[in-house]
Amino acid sequence: MTVELQAPASEQTRARYPDSSGYVERDCVNLYYEVYGSGETTVFLLPTWSIIHSRHWKMQIPYLARHCRVVTFDGRGNGRSDRPPKGAYDEREFAADALAVMDATETERAVLVSLSLGAQRGLIMAAEHPERIGGAVFICPSVPLGEPVADRQLYAWNEELDTDEGWAKYNRYYWLRDYRGFLEFFFSQMFTEPHSTKPIEDCIGWGLETTAETLVATQLREWMDEDTARDLCRRVQCPVLVIQGSEDAITGPGRGIALAEETGGELVLLEGSGHGPHVRDPVKVNLLLREFIIARQQEIYDAFLEKRQ
Repeated sequence: MTVELQAPASEQTRARYPDSSGYVERDCVNLYYEVYGSGETTVFLLPTWSIIHSRHWKMQIPYLARHCRVVTFDGRGNGRSDRPPKGAYDEREFAADALAVMDATETERAVLVSLSLGAQRGLIMAAEHPERIGGAVFICPSVPLGEPVADRQLYAWNEELDTDEGWAKYNRYYWLRDYRGFLEFFFSQMFTEPHSTKPIEDCIGWGLETTAETLVATQLREWMDEDTARDLCRRVQCPVLVIQGSEDAITGPGRGIALAEETGGELVLLEGSGHGPHVRDPVKVNLLLREFIIARQQEIYDAFLEKRQ
């Protein structure tokens, strides 16, 4: 089903609008996708945690669409996609959604780009559908590998706490009591760089397009464990690039470093960057993406095969 290509009244003006867009239904969940540009290579920008939707890629889409075909979609739980109840947010559901979008957009093969939690569904796709994945880029990946941020381990998510300080806000009961307060805290941790007011405000606005109840539902699922992540990493056959901020206060730099080691991929550590370098340093990230996706695919693939042998 095709939708009219115009921005909703509440949406910010875009640098580029999609060449086509539509919905695909999978297991009674409607998923909204957009397609930009054209070319032999397709870049598939995956959804991250449902706290925000696909507009966080707004600084990548116009640039990449000048060089290749770009597909993106709103993950279940935010944006124009449906918000199913609890039990519907397992990582394999997101991976299956992404494959359904690839089918709907007639995308036989793509290079994946993910942010944070999107890394888990990207790993599943790369490991279990190698014929459809030509490469995988992980930006500040949230995977159960390496060392996490220590402060986040101090508080339980599913217990009522006697404090709302710091990471105690990452708590089910706090979300339901003061959802906006959680968004303000979380995105202040995502963008730790100076002069980050605009991206923080953008993300708070996108976060308010869903609800605390939906965000809670995203947590009530089976989580990927370390053994599963390592197994998936061993099965990845495509070239891998990990872009990791050295000052990542959401997942910590250790996650990205460990993922690069486990997959045999290339690691680019951005000094001084937080959890959203594609937003705060888009020129550097876009050039890294272009080089990986277009300029160095054969060289990277040959080096990758040699390292894996």
